[in-house]
Amino acid sequence: MNFEIVYVLICLAAMVVALIYDRMRPGMILFSVVILFFCAGILTPKEVLEGFSNKGMITVALLFLVSEGIRKSGVLERLIFAMLPQKKSTVAGANLRVLPVIAFISAFLNNTPVVVIFAPIIKNWARRMKLPPAKFLIPLSYATILGGICTLIGTSTNLVVDGMIQDAGFKGFSIFELGQVGVIIAIAGIIYLVCFAKRLLPDRTLKDDDIEESSDSGDVVRVEAVLGARFPGNGKTLREFDFHRHYGATVKSLHRNGERLQGDWMNVRLSENDTLILDADGTFIPTWGDSRVFLMLSVLDAEPEMGKKK
Repeated sequence: MNFEIVYVLICLAAMVVALIYDRMRPGMILFSVVILFFCAGILTPKEVLEGFSNKGMITVALLFLVSEGIRKSGVLERLIFAMLPQKKSTVAGANLRVLPVIAFISAFLNNTPVVVIFAPIIKNWARRMKLPPAKFLIPLSYATILGGICTLIGTSTNLVVDGMIQDAGFKGFSIFELGQVGVIIAIAGIIYLVCFAKRLLPDRTLKDDDIEESSDSGDVVRVEAVLGARFPGNGKTLREFDFHRHYGATVKSLHRNGERLQGDWMNVRLSENDTLILDADGTFIPTWGDSRVFLMLSVLDAEPEMGKKK
């Protein structure tokens, strides 16, 4: 094998290892490999920059802006509040009401903001209804995926592939062309989720003492934080890792696999997917909400503030 083949194989292997260990943002890892190829002369400057001119890529970037504007407007929060039953409901009945709406919204918006908006609202609603949140959150995730396959702009993958098809000289997809197959799949998937979510998903609920008022001060909120692979305290105990010094919040309890740890939980070594219940101020989620340190942040027993009319 010549130098170029060996060099490419080594770089690709290193890229896969870096993605597995998840110590850097995936975009930074991929871009670093492109730069290495460019420095070795394997890629020309034209080839390096060519991907940024892909029509699908540009459309994805613009859709992120549109999605963020809609997310901050408060429109989707009002919609989901109107759809969720306010009286006692069954798991199947609630999913039947919200999943088709979520799939429809996801067909026209990026999946990520849809999940970010709806997950904490649905979780708090399920707690008030004394229903297991897991029976709604996992169907929520799948409903966004199912909705995304129904239109050209439903997912970034559709747009990027459409751009590649056009660059190759073929006619691209129309916006609803994928729906000829996607809608059928989405309907079948939602029916499956409605019928089997209660039977297959775990019965996990938050303890009442995790959602009590954390302080007499109105500036303190109770936050649920799920640790990610990049959390610097992984492998350490809360006695070893000063969470308050790093993040300005106080840890009130530790959950693992849906169960609250009892006893001397401050000496338990933290790991990815552990859940911490925190007392934090109002700046905690805006500061760390977009960080990869936490997989998810949500305020317990609180409804999001609605945005003003734009």
